[in-house]
Amino acid sequence: MNVILTYRKKTITQDDIAFITKVIKEHWDEGRTAISRRLCEAWDWRQANGYLKDGVCRGLLLKLEQEQLITLPPRIIFNNKSRNTKSRQAPLDFSPTPISATLRDLGPIELRQVRRTPEEKLFNSLIRQHHYLGYTQPVGEHLKYLAYAAGRVVACLAFASAPYAIDCRDSYLGWSAEARERNRNLLAYNTRFLILPWIQVPHLASHLLGRIARIISEDWQRLYQHPILWLETFIDTERFTGTCYRAANWTLLGLTSGRGKYNQTRRRLTSIKAMYGYPLCRDFRQRLCHG
Repeated sequence: MNVILTYRKKTITQDDIAFITKVIKEHWDEGRTAISRRLCEAWDWRQANGYLKDGVCRGLLLKLEQEQLITLPPRIIFNNKSRNTKSRQAPLDFSPTPISATLRDLGPIELRQVRRTPEEKLFNSLIRQHHYLGYTQPVGEHLKYLAYAAGRVVACLAFASAPYAIDCRDSYLGWSAEARERNRNLLAYNTRFLILPWIQVPHLASHLLGRIARIISEDWQRLYQHPILWLETFIDTERFTGTCYRAANWTLLGLTSGRGKYNQTRRRLTSIKAMYGYPLCRDFRQRLCHG
């Protein structure tokens, strides 16, 4: 078997390259997403919940193109003269109601998991308008939450599949490369956390982190058929101090180098990030390393 490379546990051979090239040629006009989905269907490449791994497959296709093994069709991009991203991403009609109160006076808080619900558009719009990083559609497994108090949205939180290899986290967990490959899907990464700008409630952020920690594993199990054992996030040290995470008993694992994900030099190109982690069960090391 003439193995070309291995990507996310999938071995790609010369025969696979020939098949991929054939699929690309036959469906060139349909775009990259359609091509990746057809490949996933042909390979029966699916997540544990049965959904196609089309996001992972697109990553594979990009890798093969970088290696000059295939040629992909141009990305389908809507420009400003047609029905573009501007029209698709128009802010929803949302009237903010300023709130200044104590956590006790705020009253009961309801956390709603809105992934694959009609409220997902509201979540996306609020993050796009009010989070300093804006909105980026996650690839792979992810959940989105809206926090409501007295029927009003007060916060947004998002979690997605964890980054592959992070030295400080991997050292803290003490797992091997094989255990990381096997169990990384049991980790979730807090990609966005937004208290809406007109909400002034001390300790709300740490309270929400504590609430999320008690429900996210069951929500993940419900949608993706497996639990979550560990949460993690990065804090931009030039903007934030991570106070709410420390108050919610998250552990500081270490600092990034600031070189960025794809930088091959030793120069600092991005801000230093502090990485925090939080276990969701007492035997998390045993289950992540040996389970």
